[in-house]
Amino acid sequence: MDAPDASSHSTVPAVPAVPAVPTVPTVPCAPSAPVASVASVASALVELDRRVAGCRACPRLVAWREEVARTKRAAFADWTYWGRPVPGFGPPDARLLIVGLAPAAHGGNRTGRMFTGDRSGDVLYQALYDVGLASQPTAVAADDGLELHGVRITSPVHCAPPANKPTPGERDACRPWLVQELRLLRPTLRAVVVLGAFGWQAALPAFAEAGWTVPRPRPAFAHGTRVTLAGPDDGHALDVFGCFHVSQRNTFTGRLTPAMLRDVLRTAAGVAGGPAIGRDEVGRVQDRPADRAVALLRRDRPDRP
Repeated sequence: MDAPDASSHSTVPAVPAVPAVPTVPTVPCAPSAPVASVASVASALVELDRRVAGCRACPRLVAWREEVARTKRAAFADWTYWGRPVPGFGPPDARLLIVGLAPAAHGGNRTGRMFTGDRSGDVLYQALYDVGLASQPTAVAADDGLELHGVRITSPVHCAPPANKPTPGERDACRPWLVQELRLLRPTLRAVVVLGAFGWQAALPAFAEAGWTVPRPRPAFAHGTRVTLAGPDDGHALDVFGCFHVSQRNTFTGRLTPAMLRDVLRTAAGVAGGPAIGRDEVGRVQDRPADRAVALLRRDRPDRP
């Protein structure tokens, strides 16, 4: 991808330093969140995202993300890198959540948005678009107009790690952010797609802390696996799906194909939202009654295909 005009990305707003442990308002868990609850969730998520972006809890990750932001990659020399923790992305009433691993050094760490500006994101957002969960098939910058329909994307580690490998300690230090995000999404959240074994191992304890019951022994990760977690007394169960990560190692070797990814997303969206739509080979919208996917996830945007 060519580097955009620096004038569009040369100014990054200051984010004040904040404590590493999140404290955000809780919201009631109800079968169907009313408008007032959705508004309160939206406000709390904005505050949570602000606090995530200011976290400096892990010295190794802080040093790495900021060094990458200073030195840059030659192709992005005109960019002002984000160089901070990358918060979640998507609507506050999402019924489906996608959990990755961590931002890429020259992807999310550069653009400030999950899976934006790297090849893993190219694969993920194309698939989301194909099944009707994204407004466009590409994600190149935080201001590119991309919208997600009924789905939110987050990760268990919010800073870009060296060699794409967070330590167990860094994973655990970042877990409170994911727990709070899950608690805020709980009124509407019905399904989660976890990308990769690292995300799976990180997410299961977070699900438990957020109020769902994780079986013992903990279920093992596998592509296509599905585990149903019982909800708290005042909430719904959560269906968790495993999917190979959209890393280049998996997509370039064919371990994860676009069709495999679409199948998992479609199945999870069907569980989360209801009957659905997809796109055919030339991008036209078509009904998929046998697959059942995303119409209800997009219920607030009837004007979109």
